[in-house]
Amino acid sequence: MGLLSDPNRRRALISLLTRLNTPICLVCYMAGVAWFMGLAFEPFTLRTYMSENAMGSTMVEERFPAGERALATGREFAAHKKKVGGMPVDWLVKTMQARGLEVFTQSFSRTLPFPDENKERYMVKGTNVYGILRAPRAPRTEALVLSAPCSPGDNNQAVGLLLGLAQYFRNQIYWAKDIIFLVNEHDLIGMQAWLEGYHHTNTTGMDWSPLQGRGGSIQAALSLELSSDVITSLDLVLEGLNGQLPNLDLANLFYAFCQKIGVLCTIQGKLQRNDWDSVSGYSHAVQTMMLMVMKQASGRPWGDHGLFLRYHIEAATIKGINSFRQYKTDATTIGRLLEGMYRKLNNLLERLHQSYFFYLMPSLSHFVSIGYYMPAFGLLTVILLLRETHIFTGRYLSIYSACIGNSPLLIKYVSSQQSSPGVLSVLTPLVISHLTGVALYTLPIRFQEMAVEHFPVSETEAVVLTAIAVYTAGLALPHNTHRFLSGEGTEQGWRVLKLVAVLYLAVLLGCTALINFSLGFILALTLVPVAAFVTPHIPKVLSAFILVILSPACTLLFSVFFFQELQEMPVSFQDGWLLYLSVISQGILDHFLYGSLVYPLIALLVYPCWLLFWNILFWK
Repeated sequence: MGLLSDPNRRRALISLLTRLNTPICLVCYMAGVAWFMGLAFEPFTLRTYMSENAMGSTMVEERFPAGERALATGREFAAHKKKVGGMPVDWLVKTMQARGLEVFTQSFSRTLPFPDENKERYMVKGTNVYGILRAPRAPRTEALVLSAPCSPGDNNQAVGLLLGLAQYFRNQIYWAKDIIFLVNEHDLIGMQAWLEGYHHTNTTGMDWSPLQGRGGSIQAALSLELSSDVITSLDLVLEGLNGQLPNLDLANLFYAFCQKIGVLCTIQGKLQRNDWDSVSGYSHAVQTMMLMVMKQASGRPWGDHGLFLRYHIEAATIKGINSFRQYKTDATTIGRLLEGMYRKLNNLLERLHQSYFFYLMPSLSHFVSIGYYMPAFGLLTVILLLRETHIFTGRYLSIYSACIGNSPLLIKYVSSQQSSPGVLSVLTPLVISHLTGVALYTLPIRFQEMAVEHFPVSETEAVVLTAIAVYTAGLALPHNTHRFLSGEGTEQGWRVLKLVAVLYLAVLLGCTALINFSLGFILALTLVPVAAFVTPHIPKVLSAFILVILSPACTLLFSVFFFQELQEMPVSFQDGWLLYLSVISQGILDHFLYGSLVYPLIALLVYPCWLLFWNILFWK
């Protein structure tokens, strides 16, 4: 405190930060990147452990015997699905009723803002079927959910196993919670309709019929996806809407029963390795962690479980993988694993809350908590505070130190040169940049019909190309605004604008990282260097090229190629560009269908903030 309270020491500290500002910023940036990359090194991570006492032991005896019968039921479901050309609602209702469940249906419909070319749908109509197994030993105030999506693809084995578990669970007497067995049509859209109907909310404008039957308050949920009769490993999917993650104890429970039963388990499709001290082992952990970061940053739900998280329901998706590994797992073993997990969840006296909600996982046995990865983000954002200090104090410190001992006339002249810039010189770029962001958010959907009428493109292509056109047109607007303001383009004007822009970016990145750390960190990696070096006095052509490379659109493009490399599925530039366009359309759809916040965040806040730095570069 003495260092800050003493005027001489405070002045010396400010002088030091101003003089060594650039080297300190470079060191902070490299330290932040190095810290983040070091998080995947096993000695720097924590070993997973069960925090919830009610689930602390796996000492339950799993007895599910009907794996082959479940697969036969799945084949029967596939035959009826093929016969009716969709969800066999009548057959599912009769089958669930035969297993002693209270069966209900829910119809829903949704018109997409523009056609989803990936899944070839525009007008979506479907029916959800669910059966409730009432708890025989409790007042039925709590519930668990097991779901299996009925998709055009091959998920018939999951439905068969769900029905087999329903019949087996019906004969057990130890259930203290209702168990809801749900088969939802049209994957996430059907799940969204069911969750809105269950909780009596309508946040997306979807049409659905009210639910006729309800269980208790849902404590946890699992979504099952099996694509083959033969499974070599089970993959755990955790990433939900807007980067939300379930309580870590749910992942710990899955891993514990996989270890107990002897099931090969993966996360991000990658097996755990024990050679952490080798280069290949560390690289494998980095790839696994970076895949989780990229998926979380996308903000989209990576399974049906992702929509449960917005209702504070801990959920995950379990995917059966059939690869070329020699290890095989039959349906009976998978059924016993699910039986064990639900028996432990049945013991919960309260919602899962004792373990972490913010974490990264380089493997299923190790995790990185928020206290370990936030310093990496802090080292990046402290650069913004250092640059603000440099902008705010540097010029005044040099001027007034030069004035010491000089005449009052010189001091009066210097003070007159430091007069405040006009309000319009700062306010106008701010307003126009954000109006450009509003246009980027609204015009692609509103102008799709006009674009289709005048150009030979589909609705989806019209939306994506309109978004790219508005984004590109925005580059020509802000840096011309000061030409309409006579006498306002002063030297002090761009400094004040940069001070505002840097403060704006610091607040924006901080709030984003609190909601979705991965998205905030990726944006900080690209936008912090922009905020640090941009001034009107640097070479225009090279600086403009660097700014475009570090812009949000190019960051997304690079992320698409990087994600494919992490999945070990590299693509050519042409295929990557088509994938990039598909990612843009899916991001817009995810926002309007499920409430993903990434698209409005980029369009309304991140892009206008970047335009402010673009404006500073071309300031005259």
